[in-house]
Formats: sequence, C-alpha cells, structure tokens
Amino acid sequence: MRRAAVLTEYDEPLAVTEVDGVAPGTDGIVVETDACGICRSDWHAWKGHWPSVPTDGHILGHEPAGTVTAVGDEVENFAVGDEVGIPFNVACGGCHNCWSGDSHLCSDGLSLGFTDELPGAFASEFAIPRADFNAVHLPDGMTAVEMAGLGCRFATAFHGLAHKADVHAGDWLAVHGCGGIGLSAVNIGAALGANVVAVDLDEDALALAEQVGATETVVAGETDVPKAVADVTDGGADVSVDALGIAETCRNSIDCLAAKGQHVQVGMTTDDEAGEIALPVDEMVGAELEFVGVKGMPPSRYPELFRMIAGGKLTPADLVTSEVGLGDVSDRLASMDDYDTLGMEVVTSF
Repeated sequence: MRRAAVLTEYDEPLAVTEVDGVAPGTDGIVVETDACGICRSDWHAWKGHWPSVPTDGHILGHEPAGTVTAVGDEVENFAVGDEVGIPFNVACGGCHNCWSGDSHLCSDGLSLGFTDELPGAFASEFAIPRADFNAVHLPDGMTAVEMAGLGCRFATAFHGLAHKADVHAGDWLAVHGCGGIGLSAVNIGAALGANVVAVDLDEDALALAEQVGATETVVAGETDVPKAVADVTDGGADVSVDALGIAETCRNSIDCLAAKGQHVQVGMTTDDEAGEIALPVDEMVGAELEFVGVKGMPPSRYPELFRMIAGGKLTPADLVTSEVGLGDVSDRLASMDDYDTLGMEVVTSF
C-alpha cells in the first residue's frame, strides 16, 4: 500500500488515503517520491478544465523527484537507490517524434498525472514505464526539491526560450504573469542575456521576479500593459511570453511586441477561454509576428539545463517558496483560484 491524494470530484478536496501499491513493468521503475511540485496544470485538471482527466480516484502530480525502489528486468540505466527526476511527458521511445528528438510530442505518449493509464506523483510512490527513455538521473549536488522545482514549469520555459524562441543577448523579453512558469521564464531569459520586463498584478510576485533577473517591472492593474512595455523597451519587446493563459495576457503579450517579434505561449487556458483566444491576425501578418507554442521539454535536453544550474547561471531553487505535506495539496490548489500563491510550492512530506 502507499499513501496518495486522489481526485474523486472536480473542484473538491482531494482524498488523502491508502491506495494499492505499484510494481515496475519490465521496462519501468518504481520511485519513492521525495518531492513533487504543485503546478497550475494540476489546478487546471483539478478544476475540471480538462475533462479527460478521470475522477475515479485518479492521482495528480507531475513534477516529481525521488529514489528508485524497484527496477524492471529490461531496465539498463537505473538501479535501486538512484535519485531521479521524471519529465511529465512520458514517451514511447519508438515513434518518429521520439527518434527525431521531440519525445515530448510523442504520438503515443502519456502525461504523468493527467492520463488514466499513468497515475501521478501526489503519492508516496509512483511507477514510470520505459524508464531508460523517460527518467533522468539527478546530477551531483541537486536535491529532490530543486528537481521538483524544475518540474514542467521551469523545463517548459527553458525549452521555449532556449530552443524555440530567438532570444539573444541584449534582447527585450516581456513575461506576462509571474507565477511559477513566468518566474522561470524571467530567470531563464536573464541567464540567456535578455533584458526582462516582468508583468503581473501582484507586487510581491514582481519583487520576486526582480530577485531572479527582471530588469524592469510593470504592475498590470495600474496601466495599459502593451504601452508600458513599449515605453520601457523603446518600441516593443523582441520576445514576449504569456505565462498565464487568459485572453488578456495573451493579447497583451502579442500587442507589446516590436515588428518581427515572437509571442511564446506557455500558459494553458481556463473555462473562460476553453482553448480559444481571438488574435489580431492582420496585425500579426503586417508586423510579421510569430506565435510559438511550447509543451514541456524532451529528457534528452535536460543536460543543458543541468549544466546552466551547476554553473550558477540558473537558480530554480530560488523560486521554491514553500514545502508542504500531502494533506496540504487541496488547499494549495484552491489558493490558485485567486492567484494566492507565490513562486513554487513543493510537497516534501508524504
């Protein structure tokens, strides 16, 4: 048996209870959970924004790190006692996208904690298939809490800015929404040499953004955001990130761009948008703007991230503001209704 926080009804407290234990498949591992981030994507699933997430005792949680406790017979790269992190896009390892280096877009992939076939890590243990392809070893000196802080938020922001967008030294980067993924984008953009403008309603979030690399801040509720960003950047941002996913931040992100700028979408929409946001298409065509979508990051590219952390260029640990217990997850998810969280919160007691 293992202890888990299970989803029985959308927008209702998770039930913290004993559930059946797990065993590794022949190509999989079982991991004792040492830490698991609480992400806004968990909130989306808990709220019922993604009805494909089941409510029959399903386990959320997709930003885990822990210690291997069991290994399948076919696993070659992991052993009992290894400390590991698990990117949330769990891939098949054999499709075209996997072979081309885009395993996070696997055509037969599963999303940890979001699909019925792969319960998540708001539990004392969890199982991962095809471990040699999907798990990563924690580098020397990296703690489970720090790895959980990387989770989907930091890794997704890194993939978006380091691999998908054209962020160069001296560019202006605007980040709309300074929750976990927005603060990650601030930290990463600064490490890549950009001048970062952080935008948020909350001044505490903006203060944290300044601590992790923002050179300018804009209080969203007090000004015309696109104009304020254009004033700060002397004409508009080169790259802009919507880290929230509501219509206002998406539109502000696009409207604050200079000609030939890039909009990076990492925030997922809520019930209000239901996946659809109206865009100024003619303006985007006229200014040759680009719309870039980002979903996670393939495990094969994690060493780039680890090297920047080891070199002190990236500091994801600075974004972890609270460590909580499994019984606190429901309360912390509910607090996201009103954006009443700061930085990243991580479960460390199971």
